[in-house]
Amino acid sequence: MASNPHVASAVTMLTMTKTISLGSYRSIPFVRLEGVAHGELSPTENIPDLDKAPRNARGNVEYQTRVVLIAPADPKQSQGRLLVDVPNRGLPVSHAFYNSPRQRPLPIGSLDAGLGFLQEQGFILVSTQWELGQGFEPPQFVDEHGETRFVEGVGFAAVRDMARFLRDSVQSDNPLAGAVKRIYAAGYSQTSRFLKSFLLNGFNLVEGRQVIEGFHLVGGAAGQLPLMASGTGPGTVAGSTPAPPNLEHRGVHEEPLTYGAVMATLQARNESLPKVFVTHFNIDYMGGRASLTRTGAHGVVDLAMPETVRMYDIAGSAHLNMREQYKLCESMHGQLDWSPPLRAQLIALDQWVAEQLEPPPSCLMPLRPARADETVYGAPRYLPEATVLVPQTDADDNPLGGIQVPDVAVPLGTHGRPNAPVTHVICRLAGTYKPFFASQQERLQANDSRLSLEERYPEGLNQYVQWVREVIDQLVAQRYLLAADAAVIVNAAADETLLKPKPTRSIFRL
Repeated sequence: MASNPHVASAVTMLTMTKTISLGSYRSIPFVRLEGVAHGELSPTENIPDLDKAPRNARGNVEYQTRVVLIAPADPKQSQGRLLVDVPNRGLPVSHAFYNSPRQRPLPIGSLDAGLGFLQEQGFILVSTQWELGQGFEPPQFVDEHGETRFVEGVGFAAVRDMARFLRDSVQSDNPLAGAVKRIYAAGYSQTSRFLKSFLLNGFNLVEGRQVIEGFHLVGGAAGQLPLMASGTGPGTVAGSTPAPPNLEHRGVHEEPLTYGAVMATLQARNESLPKVFVTHFNIDYMGGRASLTRTGAHGVVDLAMPETVRMYDIAGSAHLNMREQYKLCESMHGQLDWSPPLRAQLIALDQWVAEQLEPPPSCLMPLRPARADETVYGAPRYLPEATVLVPQTDADDNPLGGIQVPDVAVPLGTHGRPNAPVTHVICRLAGTYKPFFASQQERLQANDSRLSLEERYPEGLNQYVQWVREVIDQLVAQRYLLAADAAVIVNAAADETLLKPKPTRSIFRL
C-alpha cells in the first residue's frame, strides 16, 4: 500500500508525566521521561477503515499512545542519534539487545542500564506503543453489525509520527527540540516484522522526506506483520504467528519475502532506500522459515542482496537470550550470548548512514534441506514452490558459516537446536546447548560421537584461550565484534572452569 506524501499527520501534543534520573554516562546525566502522545491523521491516509472513524474539528482522526524517552538531561549533549525502539508485545527491546551483560542478559522489556552501552555511545531512545491493549489507543468505529472495531494500522503512523515530532517539532513540549540529526529503528521478532511491513506499506516517507534512515531488524525471520486491518480487541489482530497446530496461519509468511523484493517495492514508489541490517538467529531457520528471506518462494538458490541491505546469521544462537532454565523445557537452554554481534552491528549501521563507511559484508550460514527427523516448520501449502532450508552443520552438529563467535568456533558443546516440547513457545525459542563430555572415557560410555574436551584441547586451558583469542582478533578486524566485547570474551575464556591449565615451569628460582 503506497504512502500519501501530502497527508496531514502529526503528533499534536506530548505530555510527560514522570522524570527519572538514570545517573551519568561519560559525565553526561541521563533521564527517563514517560508520558502520553496525542496525534491525528487525515482520514485520507492509506490506512484501512481510517475514514470510518470519528473526526475532530479540523476534520482529522485522533489517537493517543504511551511513550518512553531515555536521553541526556540536556539533549544537546547527545550525538544526535535517535533510536526508535519498537516494543515487542508492549516490551521495549533495545536494552536487551545492546546493554546486556554477558552472564546476565537483560530480558526483553527491561530498561535497566546494564552495560550502559547505548547511553555511553550517546544514543537517544524513544519507545512508542503501537499495539492494541499495550498502551496504544487507536481510532475506533462501529461497523454495520453494531460492533466496535479498532483501526490498528494507525500503529504504524504513531511510531512514524512520534519520531518525526522529536526530530522536527519546535513546539515547547518537544523535549528533544533541535537535538535529533539521524533516526534509526530497532525491532525484535514481532517488531522486526512490524518494521518490514512499515517499509512495505509506505510509512517511511512523509512529504517527500525519509523518516528512518537505518533499520536493525533482528529475529524477524521471514515474516511480516498483518496490522493493516481493523480488529475487535482486546488484543491486536497481529498477535499470532504460524506454530503448531496451525502452521498454515496467514498474514505472516507472505510475499514479498526477500529484502530484494522489499527494496524493489520502495523503488517502484520512487522512495529513497534506507540502510537495513537483517539479523537471523540460528533457531529462526527451524521455526521461522528464515531461509525464505534469502531464496524467496521459488527454489532453493540465494537471490542477490540489494546494495542497501546486509544480512547476518549469528551461528548457534537461540531466539531468546536467557540463562534461567524454564521448567517445562526438556534440555538445557541455549547459552550463546548474541548481544556482542548486535552491538557491533548498531555501530556499523550508524557509520554506514552517517559517514558512508561501507559495513561488514553479509555473513550467512550455508543451508541444506531439513532431515526427516528434524523439528522444522516446512513451507506453507499456500507457497507450493517454496522450500524451507536449515543451516548446514559439522560433525558436532554445530552450524557452519555465519558470524561464528568463539562459543561455536572454539566450542565447549553443541548449540542451536530447537528445544522440546516445540509446542511450547518459550522452549521452542530458547534453543538448546549440549555440553561435550570432559573425558574420552565418559563420552564413549555415553556413546557420544563428539570429541571430549580433553581430546579437543589436549594442552588444556591455555590452548583453548589462545584459540579463542585468534577467533576474536579476526572478528574484530572484520568489524563483526567490537574491541571492548573482545576483551570480555577473552577474559571469560581465561576463567573457564571446565578446562585446567597445564602447569608451566618458571626459569626463576627462589
